[in-house]
Amino acid sequence: MRGMGLIATALILSSAANAAPARPALPPMTDKMLNDALELGEEIEARVDGDLNGDGDIDTVYVVASPDTRKLIVVLSFRGEFDLGHQLAGSLKLEPDRMGPAELTINKGVLTIRDLTGGTTAMSATYRYRAETAKDPPRMKLIGLDATVYSRTYTHDGNEMSWNVVTGDTITTLLKVTTSGDGYDKLYTRKFRRTARTIYMEDTPYPEEELVGVTKAK
Repeated sequence: MRGMGLIATALILSSAANAAPARPALPPMTDKMLNDALELGEEIEARVDGDLNGDGDIDTVYVVASPDTRKLIVVLSFRGEFDLGHQLAGSLKLEPDRMGPAELTINKGVLTIRDLTGGTTAMSATYRYRAETAKDPPRMKLIGLDATVYSRTYTHDGNEMSWNVVTGDTITTLLKVTTSGDGYDKLYTRKFRRTARTIYMEDTPYPEEELVGVTKAK
């Protein structure tokens, strides 16, 4: 029996020694790679790196900004049979009147973009996307959109919306200026379900227009 145990141990050790080493993750795109693609007057406003499609490789999301335009770009790493590199998976036009850089996070494959634009009247928008890997090449699909329009000086009422694009579940709320004029009360919260549909990143609706549409709907 002791001899059989030694043989089994030797086989296990031999298999471990011959096993292929763990595949290292592809590194994210370098700052130089991003900067080399910029046009005159453009800058990288924000970036985040992480695994968006579950393949273990590092993908890159970044915002290119100029005085008049802002654009978010998603680039996925890929490994082919004979090559590897990066491929575009989606892009999103952001409002140019930013009140600071967009906040980008990747958590469990979900890309979240938080963006604050405007002036005295501001719009806070939160976009959530997931990579649709069944597509070739993969595409980024909108799964959630939140929007709030409000006055930073409380000179008028506001509205907010939370939309689960996958299920269609939507919540809207009126932001009513308080009697003291230094804040908002949340009133008339309404919950309803819209038709679920597939929306890819390039077709993302403008948050303020979407908010106006659902708050006016009966």
